[in-house]
Amino acid sequence: MTYTINRLIEGADIDDVEARTRATLADHGFGVLTEIDVKATMKTKLDVEMPAYRILGACNPKMAHQAIGIEPRVGAMLPCNVILREVEGGVDVSAIDPVASMQAIDNAKLTAVAGQVRDMLVKVVQNV
Repeated sequence: MTYTINRLIEGADIDDVEARTRATLADHGFGVLTEIDVKATMKTKLDVEMPAYRILGACNPKMAHQAIGIEPRVGAMLPCNVILREVEGGVDVSAIDPVASMQAIDNAKLTAVAGQVRDMLVKVVQNV
């Protein structure tokens, strides 16, 4: 099973890809709840240089509300992370596959909601 949805955007700038990702997430009903600049954190905490690496914690409130109503502990698996990584030749955009991340909870209704979110995230990654 694949745990992420991936796309390489060749020749892209990470700031441009981040702006496009945020806009595309919004177009699909997601908001960004958390932001982590991994590169800056590694520099500050470990004095280590690395290529740009950002994590956006995305949430679709309607879908999150539905999932929490089905299984209140699902919040431990939220929000859905979308990562942007500077790689040779461009920027890699990856999103967690919610179906894969929800495997620990045996609940068909929750799996169905996760499948809907996965479909939405596939469209987000494709449309960035």
